[in-house]
Amino acid sequence: MRNNSKPSTPQAAVYKVEQEQTLLPFLLQAISKSRNAVKGILSRGQVTVNGEPTTQHDKLLKAGDRVEIMTNLAAKNDSELSGLSIMYEDDAIIVIDKEAGLLSMAAKDKKEMTAFSELSAYVRKANRSNRVFIVHRLDRETSGVMLFAKTEEVKKMLQDNWEESVKERGYAALVEGKVRNETGEIISWLKETRTFKVYSNPTNNGGQKAITRYKRLQMGAQYSLLELRLETGRKNQIRVHMEEIGHPVAGDKKYGASTNPLKRLGLHAVKLTIIHPVTKEQHTFISDPPSSFYKKSK
Repeated sequence: MRNNSKPSTPQAAVYKVEQEQTLLPFLLQAISKSRNAVKGILSRGQVTVNGEPTTQHDKLLKAGDRVEIMTNLAAKNDSELSGLSIMYEDDAIIVIDKEAGLLSMAAKDKKEMTAFSELSAYVRKANRSNRVFIVHRLDRETSGVMLFAKTEEVKKMLQDNWEESVKERGYAALVEGKVRNETGEIISWLKETRTFKVYSNPTNNGGQKAITRYKRLQMGAQYSLLELRLETGRKNQIRVHMEEIGHPVAGDKKYGASTNPLKRLGLHAVKLTIIHPVTKEQHTFISDPPSSFYKKSK
């Protein structure tokens, strides 16, 4: 593989494929960026193969193929964002990778920077009338994949058909203690009190039914790393369910944690699989968990 030295335009770089391989590994070799950054470039449609745009990370490349990577205005604007990066964008939706510490949207302090305010400013650079709409939220200290709509109509389509639109939501959680079972399922009914804390009940108490499935990835002396899949999307569901099984999320004092090894909540939204509200195509967005999650659970 080699760079064809001069880009075909001032905002593109062209690479020639010298041996058969899939696209994502090729891009990781071609440009000096992190795996998540390269996935973002690919998801935003900045990559073409032989002149054809593609977002398919496992697309097979053959010797002689021509791969072009656009460094367009969207990429420039993305670099100016703080606390998040754009994983995918089209006329209907924006998918971001949110950092821990960034609010989804403002609560009390309207001046505080949020994912919503950052994206609002970003889309208005192209057109002052452009807007974004929150489809679902992540807690301030939870990082990872988050979905926004670009029109109120698209937001309504996604929220009104959430169970059909969202095929999978996956998380990684660093939890306290040794989780002995390799896999498990937690089913309970959740209710929120006036103090905004959610409580779990093993039987139907009129609350919302919540189902969380987990798989143990690593187990150390003090912490375990779990892969979690939500069958329902209730407020604080994972945090409540982890407390319920005696393994609260690290750093989650509100729901039973006594330690804070990461100086943040040990929860990361790894995977979101959706049916696109307009094209009806299935898209999967993946954000790798922070390396600290693995280090602390060894």
